[in-house]
Amino acid sequence: MFSPAVPTTDPASLERRESGDTPSGPILKQPDAEFGEHLARAKLERRLLWKIDLRMSILVLIYMYIDRNNAAAARQLGLEKDLHLKGQQFPTRRLLSILYVGYIIFQIPSNMFLNHIGKPSVYLPASMLIWGCISVLTGVTTNFTGAVVTRFFLGVVEAAFFPGALFLLSKWYKRDELGLRTALLYCGSLISNAFGGLIAAGVLNGMDDKLGHAAWRWLFYIEGALTMFFAVVAIFILPDFPSTSKFLSPLERRLAEVRMAEDVGETDSESGRHLTGLILAVTDWKVWWMALALTAMAIGLSFNQYFPALAVTLGYSRTITLLLCAPPRGFATVIVFIVARHADKTGERFFHIITPLSIGIVGFIIALNVEKTGPRYFTLFLIARSYSGFIISISWISNSFPRPPAIPTVVLALINSFSQFGNIAGFSSFDAKWEPSYRKTYGTISNWDQHTSRAVKGRLCT
Repeated sequence: MFSPAVPTTDPASLERRESGDTPSGPILKQPDAEFGEHLARAKLERRLLWKIDLRMSILVLIYMYIDRNNAAAARQLGLEKDLHLKGQQFPTRRLLSILYVGYIIFQIPSNMFLNHIGKPSVYLPASMLIWGCISVLTGVTTNFTGAVVTRFFLGVVEAAFFPGALFLLSKWYKRDELGLRTALLYCGSLISNAFGGLIAAGVLNGMDDKLGHAAWRWLFYIEGALTMFFAVVAIFILPDFPSTSKFLSPLERRLAEVRMAEDVGETDSESGRHLTGLILAVTDWKVWWMALALTAMAIGLSFNQYFPALAVTLGYSRTITLLLCAPPRGFATVIVFIVARHADKTGERFFHIITPLSIGIVGFIIALNVEKTGPRYFTLFLIARSYSGFIISISWISNSFPRPPAIPTVVLALINSFSQFGNIAGFSSFDAKWEPSYRKTYGTISNWDQHTSRAVKGRLCT
């Protein structure tokens, strides 16, 4: 078993570092010397980070077009009626949950393959191109079986992106830089959620029955086409790993490697030991503790797929309901950015995780006990901002297992994939017989948020 990586302090390692004898090259007693002393290095490092950030920003655009959440909007546009779905076929009997089956199964193999080939600039956009195509095919399905098949393969292909993106970020950014970048990545999904309702409302008003196709079909066509467009763009922008990226000068490439070695006290010499990383990950109890905590949190956040349905309880038309979904999600995006930036600045994780979850619990409790439109809409803002606790948890996991690369490759995929069982379980809380108020649903997922808070407290305080 292994513990979260910390700067190496054993005598043999220190002796190697003092002598400059490391697998990836010398790390000098005065590491700034090879970069022209401290001020020159600081200037070079700022330029390096600026270059990396510009290229990594394409990940935010990619995440905006992950097609996992458009089914909720499509439901409001007539998908359920046109596909003749009955009972729980939409929420729990396959249509939503089947996506997570493929997503769970293929995350670990995908991340191990990404680490092996070392070409995220090709692998991630290629996956994106395929899921854009599958999204378009979802729009041509005519029955429940066809929708289930496309949703399953959508999960298989999307399994490459999020753990792969987290792994790529962990290869470029130090631990005190990673939280904000992880939050910015996830903001792509939140922005997509916020504007997805606006897009769906526009499609409903302008595209319904165009060329004989229902509005929900046009939603899949349009979003799938945009996904494929950004996939092609990403091939020319997304970086590979520090040692193989050609957009950097040799000195910048060296600095990128030295920064990461200084941050965790070791180099990436074990990058090829994939089986070793898998064994270490699955035999470490801390990995499973984090996975269980994130799973409980995912149950509490399962409302994401049903956000339009929760907004329906306000009593407005379909178009107004879709428009009302945007402000709470936009507010959540701003909060995520602020909380993540503050967590990186302070180096504190516990309160940055617990506080948003607690506010989400307050939102669920209010929703349980009020019927008036204003307070119920206010609860959507409280519920949505609980996302920031989840995102800080993701960066906490990345920080806890940073090196060697074979370990975070598996850990990030394992924990993220295991947590998706929370989404599957959470869908069962949105039983059709509890519509439209979802009072029992609010009670169920708020209890899971409380369990998560206790689990995080136990882990961080030990």
